[in-house]
Amino acid sequence: MSKQSATKPALTPAAAAVSTAVATPNDPLLDVFDRIGMTVTLGDGVTIEDSTGRRYVDFYGGHAVASLGYGHQRLLDALNGQAQRLFFQSNAVDLEVRTRAAARLVKLAPRGLTKVFFVNSGAEANENALRIAFLVTKRPKIVAVSGAFHGRTAAAAAITDHHETWYAFPRKPFDVTWVPFDDVAALRAAIDHDTAAVILEPVQGVAGARAVSKAFIHAARESATKTGALLILDEVQIGVCRSGQPFAADHYGVLPDVLTLAKGIAGGFPCGAVLVGDALAAQIKKGQLGTTFGGGPLACALVEATLLALEEDRVLERVRRVSKRIQETCVVGPVESIQGLGLLLGLRCTRPAKEVLAELRTRGILAGSSHDPRVVRLLPPLVIEEAQVEQLAAALKEISR
Repeated sequence: MSKQSATKPALTPAAAAVSTAVATPNDPLLDVFDRIGMTVTLGDGVTIEDSTGRRYVDFYGGHAVASLGYGHQRLLDALNGQAQRLFFQSNAVDLEVRTRAAARLVKLAPRGLTKVFFVNSGAEANENALRIAFLVTKRPKIVAVSGAFHGRTAAAAAITDHHETWYAFPRKPFDVTWVPFDDVAALRAAIDHDTAAVILEPVQGVAGARAVSKAFIHAARESATKTGALLILDEVQIGVCRSGQPFAADHYGVLPDVLTLAKGIAGGFPCGAVLVGDALAAQIKKGQLGTTFGGGPLACALVEATLLALEEDRVLERVRRVSKRIQETCVVGPVESIQGLGLLLGLRCTRPAKEVLAELRTRGILAGSSHDPRVVRLLPPLVIEEAQVEQLAAALKEISR
């Protein structure tokens, strides 16, 4: 699967502690990210290598972006072939590769979502989903869920929880009604005839891989339909096979009016998408949505290649199998329970997640944090195998409670 795998030695656990600081006074990058103190130089399959030559099993996948891991030959061939044919053209012209990518995405999507608008990121996808809701309904309010993370651009940030501490714009662009996580009664009460849309993540990734109940999503669908509001499902992190189904909407048995995607949709190349059905598409006029780079030929070639690989490699079966294995073997050491869905999982720990993550890195495992200080987040490449799960379980057993 990986171009380098035939020549790379087997991964060995790291023995030394990882530094926690990399920024220097001469660093040309704006210092706005918490960095864990490693410089990654190579990716191979489901492992990465740092500048010292130390290798790690990647259970974080670059925020769920590396859906096929690193060095997947189909992605390399698609990128190289498209770059040589046509590096870029705008949406003012038709591109066969864009049409093919959209058709393959529609084929995978829940039945009834038939039209695709390609953008560059999850935040941009959510911005345009909200724009569609306001354009179509002419209503002033969005219903959002506590714990949500939908992005950092102006509209997406307005429906991202805890935004009061960092929202830098002078005013918010619309009214937001917040409902408590998974509170069905509060959700039903909040969705009224002033609601343009209710937006929710089936699994809240940043909040710690919290999956909402089927009752909650079905209540959102029923109340939106009753009042004429739109239901937007943000599957930026959980979508495109990560849930163990093509989309989490399939897992919950609900058809949204709008579905937003990004992260792993193109296997690591920047891309996002907004999906809608025919009836909603007919209400969107030319010029109401736009993007310069969205739907470019390189991104679309990689969307097509990623979706083909997910199908041909029977990845859905693997996600379900590996997710089950994680839940069976990894409630050990500091882990007291596991939450989430598919391969978007949260390990709830008895110790601060920051400490557990640092100890995992010394044992050759890279995982992620969340807004919950006790949850270690797992978003590995979807091609990960049980052998890597055994390494994770073994590492966790060595960490004290």
